[in-house]
Amino acid sequence: MDSIFSPPLHRQRHQFVIDFVKRNKPKKVVDLGCSECSLLQKLKFHREIELLVGVDIDGANIKKKMHGLAPMSTDYLQPSYDQLRIELYQGSVTQEDARLRGFDLVTSIELIEHLTLADVKRFSEVVFGYMTPVAVIVSTPNSEFNPLFPRPAGFRHSDHKFEWTRAEFKSWALKVCLEYGYEVEFTGVGQAPPGQQERVGFCSQIGVFHWLGGRQECNMLFGDDAEDVFSYTLLYSINYPSLHDNNILQRVLVSEVLYWAEKMKRNWIEERTGERDDTYTLCPAEGEGEECLRASERHMEMEDKQTAACGAEMKNPGEHQESELFWTNGEGQQESCKLRRCVSVPLAVLWSCCPKLSALSGSLSNLRHVLMDNPEVKLSQDGSAVLLNDQEQDLEEEEEDHDDLEDSGYAVCSHGAEPEEDWEKNV
Repeated sequence: MDSIFSPPLHRQRHQFVIDFVKRNKPKKVVDLGCSECSLLQKLKFHREIELLVGVDIDGANIKKKMHGLAPMSTDYLQPSYDQLRIELYQGSVTQEDARLRGFDLVTSIELIEHLTLADVKRFSEVVFGYMTPVAVIVSTPNSEFNPLFPRPAGFRHSDHKFEWTRAEFKSWALKVCLEYGYEVEFTGVGQAPPGQQERVGFCSQIGVFHWLGGRQECNMLFGDDAEDVFSYTLLYSINYPSLHDNNILQRVLVSEVLYWAEKMKRNWIEERTGERDDTYTLCPAEGEGEECLRASERHMEMEDKQTAACGAEMKNPGEHQESELFWTNGEGQQESCKLRRCVSVPLAVLWSCCPKLSALSGSLSNLRHVLMDNPEVKLSQDGSAVLLNDQEQDLEEEEEDHDDLEDSGYAVCSHGAEPEEDWEKNV
């Protein structure tokens, strides 16, 4: 049947729900009769939704595709502020479950025609009377459209218990509104051929129900219940990574600080030495980084205060030079040690010039607080700057260590090198 529509009819039904979500931005959504979770797969990308739930009586159907609802790798690499929890339950729409009360949107797409008329009555009581969502979208086949199909007369699916005309669907919907305090608007998807739309209507007829009560009244109603009922079986649940999680927020903050501080340090070294390192060239999407680097240059040119963590007075802008400290060993002889040079990147520059950092941390004091207890970040003694080792110093030390090893008389070897073969002996 879908082949005669473009796009296919099932996609038109799903798109109708998606368009409703875009307009109304519900935070809690449940799809009744979710089957293999195809609608949920689309809705999970609309992150105005904070709780997305699927219910189906056939648990095996859910299990076929439920892991496709798991977060993707990009959700972990670039977590957003949005919160999303997904839950899947096995259960009947004719049974009450307190976990599904108070939702913003309930969808029932091509479901009620699979119920007996007695179960449809119970469905109405559970969905509209017990769950009391703000909005309900119900779609069901329109039997008046069936003669247009190139097939024998009968129901569209062998499991359908009935297929309503537009008048029958309207009668049921208006009765629901009268009993449970809703209003309804009628529409559908699947246009009839030209000239026949008025006569037969849409292929799938849709009722969009809106509760006449307010959300506050709804919450008070739920609070009056003496006992909660939990009749569904939870099959799957997952929380998407979110910056509302303090551990994730701290990890992202630290990563951003180290990334931009290293960029600033390298840019300053390039300006000082005239050598360019293309390893840290900016991506087009990181335009704010250029402003960060320019601001860091201006700040480092004015930076001249002492940083006790490095144990030395700054002699060049933005850099803590190495100095020589002396102490007495166990035999009363003085020995010396050179302290490592550091490049100081002020937190104030990072916070004020990098929009993502300021948005994530909220304030400079919050950023400093997060970094102070993190072992990955080295701060100055007063916590005002990130300290990074000068790469030039590291390269010089590697060369000195290499020279010292050669002067000591020991051979310089490369781990993993193959022993040289005396091939002339085998000639």
